[in-house]
Amino acid sequence: MAKKFFDATDWKIIKLLSEDGRMTAKSMAGRLGVAEATVRNRLKMLARSGKLKVNALIDHDTFEDKLVAYVALEVKEVESLDRIGLEISKLPSVQSVSIVSGRYDYIVEILVSSNKGIINFLKDELATIHGIGKTETFIILKSFNKWVRLD
Repeated sequence: MAKKFFDATDWKIIKLLSEDGRMTAKSMAGRLGVAEATVRNRLKMLARSGKLKVNALIDHDTFEDKLVAYVALEVKEVESLDRIGLEISKLPSVQSVSIVSGRYDYIVEILVSSNKGIINFLKDELATIHGIGKTETFIILKSFNKWVRLD
């Protein structure tokens, strides 16, 4: 269950955006039975909250010159989990960072140009962050219903 950041109307707006990110405030208002100004105000509030972003996503398998990989990694000091996760999330190649259970501390999803891009990510980007231990990289060969954003 999600945290209580949003009320029922917010969730309805989010649901409509997840179905069609280009839906207008006027169209959403008509479907929800509320004023257009209400939807516009809610959209502003949702954006300002930092809990909702509307982005264009592209099917991962569309790329001919990019690949997606997952980098599993351990941290040297568990007290640094939040700091390290935040620093990793700001690296240019990173799509997402998740703290996970199991033998690794994080799974990091990256979008890079090639196998060389993975090497560059590991040695030029990730290596700048203090406190990272062992890593293991998994190249995604084919995805189903996998969408990524371009930066």
